Amino acid sequence: MKVPVIMLSSVTELHSYIDRTQLTQELGGTQEYCHEKWISHRTAIEGFALMVKKTAQILQSFGTELAETELPNDVEATSNLLIVHTEKKDKMKEDLRIALCQGSRLLESINEPLVKDPDYTMNQDELENLATVQRLLGQLDETETAFDDFWDKHQTKLEQCLQLRHFEQNFREVRAHLDMVYDRVSGFSEVGISPAHIEHILKELTNYEDRACEVLDQALALACDADQLIEASHYAVDSILPKCSELRAVCEEISSVLEAKKTHLLKAMDLHQCLEKATKWCEDGIYLLASQPVDKCQSQDGAESALQEIERYLETANQHKLTDLSGIWRDYESVLTQDFRDQVDKVFQKQLSMQEMFEKRRFSLKKLAAKQTRPVQPVAPRPEAIKPPTSSPDDREKTIEGDIINGNCRKEEMHLQNDSSRHTSVSDEEENFAVLRRHVMNELLETERAYVEELLCVLEGYGAEMDNPAMAHLIPNTLLHKKDILFGNMPEIYQFHKKTFLRELETYTDYPELVGRCFLERMTDLQIYEKYCQNKPRSESLWRQCSDCAFFQECQKKLEHKLGLDSYLLKPVQRITKYQLLLKELLKYSKGCEGADYLQEALSSILGILKAVNDSMHLIAITGYEGNLSDLGRLMMQGSFSVWTEHKKGHVKVKDLARFKPMQRHLFLHEKALLFCKKREENGEGYEKAPSYSFKHSLSMSAVGITENPKGDNKKFEIWCNSREEVYIVQASTPEIKTAWVNEIRKVLTGQLKAYREASQQKSSDQISQLTPTSNSLTQSPFKTNPKTLKKGEEKKTEPTAADSSTAVLLKNDKVKDETVTSPTTERAAVAKKRFTLQGFSNLKSQKELIAPCGGKSLTLPMVTLCTPGSSPPSPDHKTKRHEIKSDPTPFGFRGFSKASLSVDASEENDGYSSAEDPMNSDPEDEGGRKLSPGRYVVVADHDKSGPQELTVKSGDTVQLTREGDDGRWFVRNLRTNKEGWVPAANLLTLIGESKSSQSLSSLEGSGSGNLSTSSSCSETYTSFSDIKA
Repeated sequence: MKVPVIMLSSVTELHSYIDRTQLTQELGGTQEYCHEKWISHRTAIEGFALMVKKTAQILQSFGTELAETELPNDVEATSNLLIVHTEKKDKMKEDLRIALCQGSRLLESINEPLVKDPDYTMNQDELENLATVQRLLGQLDETETAFDDFWDKHQTKLEQCLQLRHFEQNFREVRAHLDMVYDRVSGFSEVGISPAHIEHILKELTNYEDRACEVLDQALALACDADQLIEASHYAVDSILPKCSELRAVCEEISSVLEAKKTHLLKAMDLHQCLEKATKWCEDGIYLLASQPVDKCQSQDGAESALQEIERYLETANQHKLTDLSGIWRDYESVLTQDFRDQVDKVFQKQLSMQEMFEKRRFSLKKLAAKQTRPVQPVAPRPEAIKPPTSSPDDREKTIEGDIINGNCRKEEMHLQNDSSRHTSVSDEEENFAVLRRHVMNELLETERAYVEELLCVLEGYGAEMDNPAMAHLIPNTLLHKKDILFGNMPEIYQFHKKTFLRELETYTDYPELVGRCFLERMTDLQIYEKYCQNKPRSESLWRQCSDCAFFQECQKKLEHKLGLDSYLLKPVQRITKYQLLLKELLKYSKGCEGADYLQEALSSILGILKAVNDSMHLIAITGYEGNLSDLGRLMMQGSFSVWTEHKKGHVKVKDLARFKPMQRHLFLHEKALLFCKKREENGEGYEKAPSYSFKHSLSMSAVGITENPKGDNKKFEIWCNSREEVYIVQASTPEIKTAWVNEIRKVLTGQLKAYREASQQKSSDQISQLTPTSNSLTQSPFKTNPKTLKKGEEKKTEPTAADSSTAVLLKNDKVKDETVTSPTTERAAVAKKRFTLQGFSNLKSQKELIAPCGGKSLTLPMVTLCTPGSSPPSPDHKTKRHEIKSDPTPFGFRGFSKASLSVDASEENDGYSSAEDPMNSDPEDEGGRKLSPGRYVVVADHDKSGPQELTVKSGDTVQLTREGDDGRWFVRNLRTNKEGWVPAANLLTLIGESKSSQSLSSLEGSGSGNLSTSSSCSETYTSFSDIKA
């Protein structure tokens, strides 16, 4: 392309080609032009155009990102995404605002000449610049408007997504609650086992209905929210609508189930009440029959009166009895389970049986009432002894004829009476007892159900409220975190009775005489009451501190209780004591029944639990004991006694001050120790008023012995230790209490003996087998014994040695026979004055060790008997009997006294124990004045066996004593019954009395350690080896 080029020679020539208005002033034109300004505008316009283009690209990319973003499935992620996108949108809007501001400033710069001079005319370049900037600003406005529209839609979608996620989350929660409500409501029984049970279910259902209504209201409110979302054209209508419909359907179903439950429960209650009315009517009718005395019904007036009672009672039948069985099946079909049907059938059958009994009684009474109208005068036949000694044949014939006529009349009358009364009396008595048993059983079940409901009411109405945050402001600080102290183990008791004991008792509803089995099977579980009773003092103390607080008052107001919480906290204590009363009643009406033995055993076990509870209440009141009482073993006995003390140093009795007034001590007998405490009365209320016990001292049961009848007092017994260096004379309030304590102590020491024998049997046999007695050793030993021929109960005097001139040792010798036989008077006196003594093993431990220096080897002698030289033998009336048993070879540990005083007067001292009267191990038959030997004897007293291996003998039986056992018993054959068994030696002395054996009573060779022999030349008191030490 060729462009013409004109060469100009002057500015004027230029004006001919270009208008002056188009030329700058330098070229003679009128146009104002600044090159720097033009460059500035051009540069700004190009920069602004670039910014507009870049902004549009960013907005387009951001829009694409938002459009392609996947919506989250949970509330948190959706909320976070909405926040992130909003922040990016705000940043985009800020960039747009900056670009618009820059374009506005550029436009103002271009229009600046017009602002200064309205008549100013823009040149072509300025007009082009102005148009370019306006176009870019318009493009920017369009981009912003499009972005805003897109963002509004995107934001709406995100917000709807968030609303949907909230709805779905709330739906899941509400749906779960609805499921729980449905399951809970469906779990309520529609039948119940009694009106009281149904009333309790209705109460629980009504209380739970409030909670269910709250959930239903939440579900319906959520459904309304869903309706609003649908009306707002939510994008997820297809997801919201089914859920909304499901919520409403479930709510309707739960409401219908609630109503159905109420309706069925009310129907079941109505039927139960009908059954109870019918049952009560039957039982009252049976009770009426049982209460009509048979003897009064034999008269016409009595029979008519009883008949009228029955007629009046039968008139009330229509008000109480079940009449239409088919109508019951029809009207109550919705609530009739199989068990319920069986119950209805059972009541209906009971009605039929009762009506049959009434008809039989009516028939019998009508006959008794009608037969009295017969003109028969009953005449009792004259006894034969009253007849005159002589009579004429005519008189005798008339008399016989009259007797026959009167006898026939009497026989006919008695026949009618016997037929009607003998049958009814036996059956009526049995039925009477059966009715009374049912009454007691009903009372047991009804009170048990009421007890369970009361426990539940306390635990929910008080215990659960202590954990309720809404009630926290009402709980005082002294009550905070002390729920376990206030209620103890009541939750454990409730769970046991609710889930186990009540259900098992209900299985014995028809067999009340066998309910003792249930108590015996659950006797271990019933021991949980001991823990509750032990905590009761702490609970009562806490209650007294907080009883007036607003928390308890508010709880009592909600529960509508007339009594405070303390009355309900006493319920478990009252319940465990109630059982023994009910068992006594059942036992009284179950004599001769199959389960009478179970009832008796259950009653004894319950009384044992009550005793253990009572003992434990005393045990927790002990103060000042340094140690753990649980280490002492089971508490066996506790009680208050008068106690005197004796103290001996060497062989001399020491009295600090004569103490005629005894100390009052409360004794606690454990398996391992005997505690002496001083009882202190406390001032206070409730359990705080109960006495406390200050610990004084204790004796280890492995270090003590007992004497049953010291000084012949039947209320006293002795407890001693350290070879009678410490003696405690204990006096009980009654002989029965003393006997019980002696028996329990005997059991403890006997148990120690068994443990010792088992532990040392093998060791003792080894020691004896290793012993090689020589003449030399026998000469040196003051105890001339032969292990093979040593016999218990045989005695022989020896001369006192220089080392022990104050005593003479009586030794057994297999070569010397005791020819002395006690007279019958002596024997009776010995038995009457016997003194039964038990000794712990630790008292004997040092005694055994003294044998070694004498004989060179360790040997335990069964018995050593001492008597003082020159002293006269005691009279038969003063002979005593003691039985001593070794204890555990590892004693528990003895707590001695720091100071002891003698508390017997001078008269008692002469009759008391001297230093030579300390007992040593012996068998019962060794010291009674007679020595048992094999032979035949005549029994003079009855003896019942106390164990499976023992023998029962009766007075007059002839028995054969065969052999003596290791445990102080004799194997005896009853020649009358030809039965064999064991009899304690102590009992044999009483049983055979003065009976003589067919064999020699003084024989030493035939009887071993069990020979029956006596000696009147020495005292029957014994000492331990420790007292023989020279």
